[in-house]
Amino acid sequence: MISSGPAEFSTVHAACTDAGHLPVAYFYGRSLRSGGRNLPDAGEATASILDAVPPGMDLLLPGSMDGLALALKSHRPDLLIVFGFAWKLPPPVLAVPRLGVLNIHVSMLPKYRGPAPLLWAIRNGDPSSGVTVHRMDSEFDTGNILAQQDGIGLADDISWATYCAEAMPVVRDLLRRSLDRAAAGHTGEPQDHSKASYAGFMEAAFSVIRWSDSADTIHNQVRTHRFMRSPDRPVAKVGDTWLHIIRTSLEPADGFSVACGDDGRPLWITESAAGQPPGEPPGADA
Repeated sequence: MISSGPAEFSTVHAACTDAGHLPVAYFYGRSLRSGGRNLPDAGEATASILDAVPPGMDLLLPGSMDGLALALKSHRPDLLIVFGFAWKLPPPVLAVPRLGVLNIHVSMLPKYRGPAPLLWAIRNGDPSSGVTVHRMDSEFDTGNILAQQDGIGLADDISWATYCAEAMPVVRDLLRRSLDRAAAGHTGEPQDHSKASYAGFMEAAFSVIRWSDSADTIHNQVRTHRFMRSPDRPVAKVGDTWLHIIRTSLEPADGFSVACGDDGRPLWITESAAGQPPGEPPGADA
């Protein structure tokens, strides 16, 4: 099992044991790419995962693709399950497990292929998202589908905790069904590639609010950054002052309003802090 945090690990582990399968090793994806820097919360996540790892189960923190490949081969797995891992696994790694590799992707594939499906769903104002379990192939999120389900709500004030409360039971159920299909040798159903869309990482300009955008666009921009737990973004210039915008409302609320680009429709800023102009590091004098 490879994943990016304790919630993902616990869900995958429970689905496997529920279905009568024995997890033998857990790999924590501590960086966004092979050989890359550790994620800012890698230490905290590792400690949380370690508390949840059952006795006798190995916990590995690969730093490179070569190290990951060697560790996988040493465990001789029947199946590899991936949930929230940013590295693109090459064909030699995909070929190690006897029954292949399953990936859990938080969208209704082929919509929002790529590393940031939830961020784009929030950014686009989608009212709900889905989960897909699919076979992993040599491209990102293009493999055959074993199970999927739509209708997981994306609350206006969404957080990782509130999302997990609704999504993880769905993941657990879909994965249990997918494990049965994988063990029986099912290849899954091909995706309709003509309907595919891509969900890449947020671009640098997304960290700066433009009041010429619509109120909905800006509100969802703020929601996306809050879901990402951006420590000091997005920023906006209000009058002569740069602010870090933390929370907004499309309806009248405590705070102050700013006219936006769609015919001056107001957006209420309900929570903010001092911010830095684009290009300046946090703590720099404005």
